[in-house]
Amino acid sequence: MGVVSSSRWQTRLLKQKIASNENDYMPQEDDWDRDMLLDPAWEKQQRKTFTAWCNSHLRKAGTQIENIEEDFRDGLKLMLLLEVISGERLAKPERGKMRVHKISNVNKALHYITSKGVKLVSIGAEEIVDGNAKMTLGMIWTIILRFAIQDISVEETSAKEGLLLWCQRKTAPYKNVNIQNFHISWKDGLGFCALIHRHRPELIDYGKLRKDDPMTNLNTAFDVAEKYLDIPKMLDAEDIVGTARPDEKAIMTYVSSFYHAFSGAQKAETAANRICKVLAVNQENEQLMEDYEKLASDLLEWIRRTIPWLENRAPENTMLAMQQKLEDFRDYRRQHKPPKVQEKCQLEINFNTLQTKLRLSNRPAFMPSEGKMVSDVSNAWGGLEGAEKGYEEWLLNEIRRLERLDHLAEKFRQKAATHEAWTEGKEEMLQARDFETASLSEIKALLKKHEAFESDLAAHQDRVEQIAAIAQELNELDYYDSPSVNSRCQRICDRWDALGALTQKRSEALQRTEKLLETIDQLYLEFAKRAAPFNNWMEGAMEDLQDTFIVHTIEEIQGLSTAHEQFKATLPDADKERGAILGIHNEIAKIVATYHVNMAGTNPYTTINPQDINAKWDKVRQLVPQRDQALIEEHARQQNNERLRRQFANQANVIGPWIQTKMEEIGRISIEMHGTLEDQLTHLRQYEKNIVNYKPKIDQLEGDHQLIQEALIFDNKHTNYTMEHIRVGWEQLLTTIARTINEIENQILTRDAKGISQDQMNEFRASFNHFDRDHSGTLGAEEFKACLISLGFDIANDAQGEAEFSRIMSIVDPNRVGVVTFQAFIDFMSRETADTDTADQVMASFKVLAGDKNFIMADELRRELPPDQAEYCIARMAPYSGTDAVPGALDYMSFSTALYGESDL
Repeated sequence: MGVVSSSRWQTRLLKQKIASNENDYMPQEDDWDRDMLLDPAWEKQQRKTFTAWCNSHLRKAGTQIENIEEDFRDGLKLMLLLEVISGERLAKPERGKMRVHKISNVNKALHYITSKGVKLVSIGAEEIVDGNAKMTLGMIWTIILRFAIQDISVEETSAKEGLLLWCQRKTAPYKNVNIQNFHISWKDGLGFCALIHRHRPELIDYGKLRKDDPMTNLNTAFDVAEKYLDIPKMLDAEDIVGTARPDEKAIMTYVSSFYHAFSGAQKAETAANRICKVLAVNQENEQLMEDYEKLASDLLEWIRRTIPWLENRAPENTMLAMQQKLEDFRDYRRQHKPPKVQEKCQLEINFNTLQTKLRLSNRPAFMPSEGKMVSDVSNAWGGLEGAEKGYEEWLLNEIRRLERLDHLAEKFRQKAATHEAWTEGKEEMLQARDFETASLSEIKALLKKHEAFESDLAAHQDRVEQIAAIAQELNELDYYDSPSVNSRCQRICDRWDALGALTQKRSEALQRTEKLLETIDQLYLEFAKRAAPFNNWMEGAMEDLQDTFIVHTIEEIQGLSTAHEQFKATLPDADKERGAILGIHNEIAKIVATYHVNMAGTNPYTTINPQDINAKWDKVRQLVPQRDQALIEEHARQQNNERLRRQFANQANVIGPWIQTKMEEIGRISIEMHGTLEDQLTHLRQYEKNIVNYKPKIDQLEGDHQLIQEALIFDNKHTNYTMEHIRVGWEQLLTTIARTINEIENQILTRDAKGISQDQMNEFRASFNHFDRDHSGTLGAEEFKACLISLGFDIANDAQGEAEFSRIMSIVDPNRVGVVTFQAFIDFMSRETADTDTADQVMASFKVLAGDKNFIMADELRRELPPDQAEYCIARMAPYSGTDAVPGALDYMSFSTALYGESDL
């Protein structure tokens, strides 16, 4: 294809050169009588040239002429010349010797010439019979123009321009040769030598010729042409060199003989151009196939490597490790996946473009290697996105679980530490045998003390149950340090059971000795009874004030703040209770002081003392403002989270509808396109540019989404759009506009390759859109049938019409989906309205290069084709196995079949 295009470009350039040449190389035929024979040297050149040209044809009939104006006077040899060069029979000549007979014969010849559409200006039979040299030479020139030059046409040029263009093309590669006309351009003889060397390089050693030796050059060319090419010597080198401006008609006549001598080579060149065109298309298609295979393999390999990483659900034990996994996943979404999305889209575009080019060049459709179809890549991509979605959900669930686990574990440790501190020394106390030697009052005191302990023990039952419940929840949530939690919980429970058993045993012992005890200090007892629950309340309050909390919404933190305010409201009553309990202790001290009771300054019923109560009360008062500050900070964090939610939602609620609107606009554009395909392509590319320019908003939304994830925000009531929705919509938008642009590019490719005019393309689009009433971009069978009828197809509702329509449907809908796409419609219409190269044509071209043989030799291919394309054919052609085979013969028939597929032959 490149060879032909280059040739046409060269043709246009050479035509411009010819048109702009200051000295036109060829006068008009009807100017003969005005500027003919003004130079005697021209007359001499024309006599010699025209005589030699006539004799080159007359000798085929066994005769010749010596004097051009004398030997044609009777008209007999003139008629014979016309019969030889035309291959037709003229009217029977007159055999008389009288003037009237001669005029009659010449008139018959002139009449035949005019019957071939030649205009004879001022040339009559009488002048020829009278031996008028000027008129005779003019007549012979007219014959040469009509029968030797007129049929020469190179690249659709006229005869004269065609001959000059042929000379320029053949001599273009040669140094010191610049053919611009049919006079002075030939004076140095190099032009003649170049023509011979181009077609028969073995006849002339062109490298030894010199521009400053025209005589040698001209004589060499004329002698070689006469000896080896059967071209008679029509000019003398001396006449050309000795004339300032050689006669154009003589040169042109001589050059036309070279053209006809090499016409066979011209035929071979045309065949070689056709083959080069086909081979170039095939080489380009093979490269596209290799590119597709590599891109598909790379993309599938990347998917194959990535999916196991996304399917790895091995959990981490710490929040830090899981957050690193989440960050790795964000890097994958931001950096690694987007280029692969573009590669997947480009793969589909390359596949569609390749199939279009194969259809346009009558090649078999491309079938990728097994497992590398576009559908295979799409299926693999779907698996990737499924794994990706599952991986992200797993990551977020794991982070929530670890967050919950860390909170529970810390709560377990605090409650366990508090309980273990309380139980410290309790077993020794319960195992003490002090009641055995105690006085009655001491026994009563011990009994009351034990009752207070039992009350305290009952108060701690809830804490033990809470510790066990937290341990159970940690086990259910698969906490990584569950063994140590379970071990600690078991120790607490075992110790609690032991305390219960010891308490029961000591209670029974005290009860047995209670009868021995009579007095007990009621005030101590009251202090103990009131101090124990108050002390337990303070411990519970301290525990609650130090308890960590985890919330996800501003409503939850407001609920905690409300509960805290309610707790603070109970502090005045608690302070009153503290004063009352301390008042009891003061009254005890007063009684001891008053009655000198030997109590050793201790309360026999409880270990709680006023100092402990005051210390714990101060601790509660200290923890209250700390809890206030923690709630305030968490409230601020939740307000910031709410701001992040609204910030993301405000953008997502704009971007989501924008993407949907653009998708709908692209759908309308692909159906309602106006103007030329190039206009449509320009419009779509500008549209694509506008879409791509929107990318910073998507990136900004990604940044907001990352802030939300880093803040561990898992819901957003302000929008229905998630980042995943936006990502999928954005990727679909980019893919859709790219596919729409590719569809227009393929339509341009189809139009240009098939020679479809813009009006035809507009007509096809208008017809398709007219019957695509639901704007789906496809036509149903009945809609397609109506469309064809509107375009002039004869598919009436009879048996023949139905058969023809079935044939057409098998072409445009080979998979029998039931609908026809616009691309399939254009492909079909392009095949119906344009001509293409066929396998038969390529085979015929090879046969020309092979000299009508059924095989071709490697040397012939190297001689006729460019080096790379010749080697391309040789490497792919099988040895010829026919009965007429010779060593080294190649089978060009099977090669032509392989280029187009068996079905074309």
